[in-house]
Amino acid sequence: MTETRGAIVVGASSGIGEALARTLAEEGYEVGLTARRTERLRQIGTELPTKSYVATMDVTNPEDARAGFFELADAMLSVDLVVVSAGVGDANHDLEWETERRTIDVNVRGFAAIATAAVSYFEETSTSTGGRDGHLVGISSVAARFGTGGTQAYNASKAFVSTYLEGLRSRQRARESDVRITTVEPGFVDTDLAYGTFWDCSPETAATQIARAIRKGRTHVYVTRRWRLIAWFFELVPSRIIRRLL
Repeated sequence: MTETRGAIVVGASSGIGEALARTLAEEGYEVGLTARRTERLRQIGTELPTKSYVATMDVTNPEDARAGFFELADAMLSVDLVVVSAGVGDANHDLEWETERRTIDVNVRGFAAIATAAVSYFEETSTSTGGRDGHLVGISSVAARFGTGGTQAYNASKAFVSTYLEGLRSRQRARESDVRITTVEPGFVDTDLAYGTFWDCSPETAATQIARAIRKGRTHVYVTRRWRLIAWFFELVPSRIIRRLL
């Protein structure tokens, strides 16, 4: 008998999250769909080839989001994979505080709330059942590599995501559990968050590459892979030149 595999996708109502939920279902995962738009999640769930679970979640309320995460995980037969894809990235050249605050609430506080909940769930489940340790995937961005005016909060929040995931990987080395952690840094993807069309790809293409990285147990992946060239550029070029370019 085939063992049931389950995945929770946080931010599954659109963009990369939705595309990845569909891709994982095609690969046989039962999928827990979470976001604020409940009806949209239900619609997506009816279109998946495997069993789906729907949970309304607003990561700007971290305590409620964490409680909802654990309730959803307990309702599913198995949770082997958690993908945190929820994110916002409004341009804000005028530095309006509400826009900056919302970006921080979703991309930093919300992300950390669910990432820590997922790792804790995997560790507790592994200890109590002797089962698999699980896999956490965080959707960051190539924008984590630099700062630009207008999207300063978005870029900084993605730098937090990438560094936080690196810290979680470091933490795992000292733990008995072996929770796998993958950082995904996409470039331009054709979603509501896109800020350009250079080397852009569809959410479906992004989802295919992310799913491949999950299967291979990668710790880090650029989407599409050519964006690693941009990351290397920002690592090698002096900051004074980067400032002129940006």
